[in-house]
Amino acid sequence: MTKHAPTFVSLFSGCGGLDLGFVDAGYRCVTAVDLNEDAVAVHRENISAPVVIADLGKGYKAKSDWQDIDVVLAGPPCQGFSTIGKRRLDDPRNALILAAARIAVQIRPKVVLMENVSGVLAGKHRAFWEKMLGTLRRAGYKICQLICEGTQFGVPQIRKRVVAIAWRTSYSGTVTLPTSPGGTLRDALIGIKDSPNHRPNRLIAGSSPRMIANHILPGQKLCNVRLSERSVHTWDIPEVYGRTNKRERRILVALARRRRQKRLRNYGDADPVTAQALRWFVGQPVASILQRLIVKGYVRRVGNAYDLSHTFNGKFRRLVWDEPAPTVDTKYGDPYYFLHPEEPRAFTVREAARIQGFPDSFVFTGSERNHFQMIGNAVPPPLARIVGKYIRTHLLND
Repeated sequence: MTKHAPTFVSLFSGCGGLDLGFVDAGYRCVTAVDLNEDAVAVHRENISAPVVIADLGKGYKAKSDWQDIDVVLAGPPCQGFSTIGKRRLDDPRNALILAAARIAVQIRPKVVLMENVSGVLAGKHRAFWEKMLGTLRRAGYKICQLICEGTQFGVPQIRKRVVAIAWRTSYSGTVTLPTSPGGTLRDALIGIKDSPNHRPNRLIAGSSPRMIANHILPGQKLCNVRLSERSVHTWDIPEVYGRTNKRERRILVALARRRRQKRLRNYGDADPVTAQALRWFVGQPVASILQRLIVKGYVRRVGNAYDLSHTFNGKFRRLVWDEPAPTVDTKYGDPYYFLHPEEPRAFTVREAARIQGFPDSFVFTGSERNHFQMIGNAVPPPLARIVGKYIRTHLLND
């Protein structure tokens, strides 16, 4: 890298996925800032740049060496916007998007890159994103907003990110990022055996999780609320959940189907079913069978109606070798959520890192639990590298 390399400041840097992509694209990191000490330690270990521990939500004064910065990168926490979370509108982390915009305007770089999960554009939460864009527009920035799918940007996973690129240079064209095939899970994990942070932890033989995993084929998950071949039901695993007879299983399948067909509420995707409605549906008395299923733990009473006891939409999800992986989140190391395509275990830190696009030279220090959080919260470096190269070639080339 030459001394003329474009510079960037990274806000909410995490362990450095976004930063690594820009460094690989030929940039120099002047400073990275994050509040998480474990993530900062990993950033320091892998990226040659000053890292500061600070709470950006309380504001942050631009440093003296932040003059003429080319790019500000910002990846504020996404937990409040994620569709797999509670999506509380009053989650204090939501406002960190606005804090990032205020600090970026204070630094006044040529380009600002803001990214988050696609859920930031859904419902009332979108107001935070729009307010952030308004802050940048009022500061004189032109803005392009993109939805980036991981499989089109060198990442072997189905992962959508919202990327806003704001610039105040002379560039007046449209922003069209080049694409790069992401490949499959098999492509990502080839030759991983002796890589750092790769410590497979197989489920204990004879344990309930191991017995459940033994029933789950690639592409399947433990799920009672769907009836496709991709769903393995608790009543299909009697050694863990208890035995049922043919008539009981017929009622369980009917309840799984009817709870989604006969709706009582205008929210959610299913409702409890009355015994009368279920009897009409199956054409036979059901009261005694439902009572037995309650005793066995398969059914629960909800007021004057009945519902399945286990209504999660998928656990022990076993991935498929020759497909892209689902979004790498913080639970990739937990077998209750994700299973290796053929082994009775979850994924290792290195496997999750590879699926996210981190090279094996990027080593994670500290506890494994924190590693999965860092990786799941990171921006895939291949995506960041593509965006960084485009910005350098087009937006900074005045």
